Amino acid sequence: MIVILRPEASQEAVGLLMEQIRSQGVEIHYSRGTQETILGLVGDTTHVDEDWLRASGVVADVRRVSEPYKLANRRFHPEDTRVDAGGRTIGEGTFTVIAGPCSVESEAQLLEVAQAVKKSGATCLRGGAFKPRTSPYSFQGLENEGLALLREARRITGLPIVTEIMSETQLDDFADVDVIQVGARNMQNFRLLKALGHSKKPVLLKRGLSSTIEELLMSAEYILAGGNPNVILCERGIRTFEKMIRNNLDISAVPIIKQKSHLPVIIDPSHAAGIAWMVEPLARTAIAAGADGLMIEVHNDPPHALCDGAQSLNPAQFDSLMQDVRRRAAFEGKAFS
Repeated sequence: MIVILRPEASQEAVGLLMEQIRSQGVEIHYSRGTQETILGLVGDTTHVDEDWLRASGVVADVRRVSEPYKLANRRFHPEDTRVDAGGRTIGEGTFTVIAGPCSVESEAQLLEVAQAVKKSGATCLRGGAFKPRTSPYSFQGLENEGLALLREARRITGLPIVTEIMSETQLDDFADVDVIQVGARNMQNFRLLKALGHSKKPVLLKRGLSSTIEELLMSAEYILAGGNPNVILCERGIRTFEKMIRNNLDISAVPIIKQKSHLPVIIDPSHAAGIAWMVEPLARTAIAAGADGLMIEVHNDPPHALCDGAQSLNPAQFDSLMQDVRRRAAFEGKAFS
């Protein structure tokens, strides 16, 4: 339920109304925007009398929200959310590029890539320390050693780091990670999502391989419900019957999410197709669709990468892409973050 307040309502009267609402066992999320101020009522609101609310001198309107996601809903939070990621802003009005190798393989590899993507203008450094792989015999990442290398790369380059968590038991190890990534396979790991909701850390939540947009927003709801407002959504392609590409980029997800939710949304064109030459055209499409940023895999030697080399750009290709991205983002009125 959404309660829209009158512009002239005094803080004292609003505070009294909020006390009366809370006394009925309902949580309230207060959202003050440039156009209107909203009280988002969360919980069992069936017993909250709409006529009683409307009779209050401070209430302009009362509306029921039919969607199951509440806190992620734009109707609850009309203003776009902007997330602080290690001093860099991700959200409406800015354009973010998160770049780096799929997996951290060695100190030399990571530092070479980190310095290259920084030189080209990347906003954040990505790199997998823990790698969920389909085969148990594939490279699983350097784990805690990889996290240490990411921290060292941040110290040297100044780039905030983005890396994937596998379980809620790892939260202490990720305490100084700037943005914690939840991978596609973990999108509905609800224990992990609940734990991240209590962490206050920025979370980059990837859409599951076969998940609907509503399911993605409901997963975000778990994090928001725990009290963590710092959620970034990532469309990375969904599995379809098509065999010529790895996944099918659902570009329609960007405008739909923008219309339904206030959370920033970025596109991962590397995982979408799984083919390096397709990254650039998909990145262009993402910008045109209104995405807030990109997540791109870059490797110093893609043919010999231990993970996802076929979809990784080399530093020269990434630099060329960044020149195009900067121009297109500026044309769309987005400041490069």
